[in-house]
Amino acid sequence: MKSRTDTKPVVGRVAPHDVQRDILREVVPNLVLYQLEMARIIFAEDDEAMRFMVTDVLTAAGHTVIALADGRSVVALVRADPPDLVVLDYRMGAPDGFEVCRQIKDDPRLEHVPVLLLTAEHDVEDRIEGFEAGADDYLPKPFDARELVARVRALLRLSERGRGLNPTTGLPGGASIEREFERRRMADAPFTLCYLDLDHFKAFNDRFGFATANALIEDVGRILRQLVAGSEDFAGHIGGDDFVIICSPSAARPLVERAQKLVVRALSRYVGPEILRKGAYAGRLRDGQEAQVPLTGLAAALLHLDPGTMPPLMRLGEMAADAKQLAKQAPKDGVVEVWVTD
Repeated sequence: MKSRTDTKPVVGRVAPHDVQRDILREVVPNLVLYQLEMARIIFAEDDEAMRFMVTDVLTAAGHTVIALADGRSVVALVRADPPDLVVLDYRMGAPDGFEVCRQIKDDPRLEHVPVLLLTAEHDVEDRIEGFEAGADDYLPKPFDARELVARVRALLRLSERGRGLNPTTGLPGGASIEREFERRRMADAPFTLCYLDLDHFKAFNDRFGFATANALIEDVGRILRQLVAGSEDFAGHIGGDDFVIICSPSAARPLVERAQKLVVRALSRYVGPEILRKGAYAGRLRDGQEAQVPLTGLAAALLHLDPGTMPPLMRLGEMAADAKQLAKQAPKDGVVEVWVTD
C-alpha cells in the first residue's frame, strides 16, 4: 500500500495515472469552496503530461480551462475574449512564456488580466525575468496541486479588487482609458476617440426601473466588447451611461453605427414593439412634466485626432463634451464627427 507521502499531489513531473487521480482527490473535496470563484483560465504548456494534469486540477477546482500546446495563439485568444487568468509555462517554444506575458501586459486592454508563470524550481533569474515581463506571480515546478489552486484563487481575488474594470460591464475604466489614449498618442498615428452616450437615459431609468436600465448598460458593454474583440480597437466604460471606443479613423463610423443598431435590438427585450416603432413613450421630462419621451439610444461624438496637432488634454475633453451635446441634439442615434486640430 502506498503511503500518503508516495501519493502527495505534486504536479510538474510526469505522473502515473494513479498519482493523477490522487491529485484530483486532493482538490475535489474542496470543490464547493472554490466554485464560488469559478473562473475562465487560458493555460499554455508544451509538455503534454503537464498540460493534462494542470488542466485536470483546475477543472476539478471548478474552473473552465482552455489548454494550449504553445504560446502562439495565447495573445489573440486573450484579446478576443479576455479570461480571468492566464497560466503560462516559462520555457515554451517561441514565443516563450516571458514574451507572451510581456505582450499581454504591454496592452492597456489586457494589462488587468493576471498572469501566473510556471518556472524552474531554483532558477532565480527566470523568476526575475518573469516579474520584469509583468507576471503577477510565479509557481516553481514541481508544485503541490493544492498550492496551484490556492495561488490561482489568490490571484483571482487580487484581480477582482484591483483590475480597474467597471463592475457593471467589465470594460476597462478611467485609468486604462487614459493609458490607451496615451499609447495611441505616442504611436504618432491618427486615431479616433468615439464618445458614446445613452441619450434620454435618466427618463428611461425612471420609466422602466433600475433593473431594466442596468441590464441595458450591461448590454451596451457586451456589444462594445464583442465589436472590438480580436482587433486593435479599444472599448472602455467611463461610468454611468458614458462609453468610449478608441480606434482607427476608418473604423470609427462603421463601428459606431453597428453599435447603434445592436443597442436598438437589445432594447426590443425591454420595451414593446409599439414603443420601438414610435421611438417614444409616455413619461416625464427632467423638469417633471409629462410628455412623449424619446426612447433612449446611442448618441456618438467622433473626434478624429492627429497626435502631431492635438490640443492639450483638458481642451480635448471640453471639445468631446461639446460634440457629445451636439450628438444628443441630433436625430435619434445621432453621430457627430469633428476633425480636431490645435
